Amino acid sequence: MFKSFVISSLLLIAVPAAAQTAPVIDNERVTVWDVKLPWGITGPTTPHDLDAVIMFLDDGIVSTTHANGKVTEAMRKAGDAIFVPAGSDLKDTVTTNGGIHEVVVALKNHPVPPLKNTTGLPRAFPRAGSKKIFENKRVAVWNNTWTPGVPTPMHFHDTDVVVAMLYDGTNKSVTTDNTVTTTTSKAGDIRFNKRDRAHSEELMTERQTGIMVELK
Repeated sequence: MFKSFVISSLLLIAVPAAAQTAPVIDNERVTVWDVKLPWGITGPTTPHDLDAVIMFLDDGIVSTTHANGKVTEAMRKAGDAIFVPAGSDLKDTVTTNGGIHEVVVALKNHPVPPLKNTTGLPRAFPRAGSKKIFENKRVAVWNNTWTPGVPTPMHFHDTDVVVAMLYDGTNKSVTTDNTVTTTTSKAGDIRFNKRDRAHSEELMTERQTGIMVELK
């Protein structure tokens, strides 16, 4: 009996903690999970009935099991994202030491057309420092890097946006009426920013990159 207890205890020590799967955002447009996958642990299955976007906040090799049982492997880069159609039923397992951080955004069937832009300002994207990762009928996804001390042009957000930050950093926002606010983010922070915002942004610290999922 003592031997069995020792073996069970060793097994408990050897197995990493399970990934966090509780939603961090849940509203009429999206459900968002913050998924931290240790090495060797299989993450939750992507939502069967909803399209989804997976954002990657770390570099790492990911083994993905598909609905038909096929297994593929890919190197994921911090700041990248993929689109997962409904019914894909993907399950990721990290094969890189140290694990990987994913953000899974389930897209609810609640489309909202972009606001009419009457401000005379350009849309938020594209702009300097932004790279479009992909676009389809559900979303446009951007990798956006701010340059320290360089304000962006004043711009208008006509869509709701899910944002995931890659680093610690502080951004200053200046609206058209010169209202100034500062927001400090930690690496891995996730936010839902509602549309109808006009402002300029400036990075006050050394570095910051965000993955921006514009909802359609």
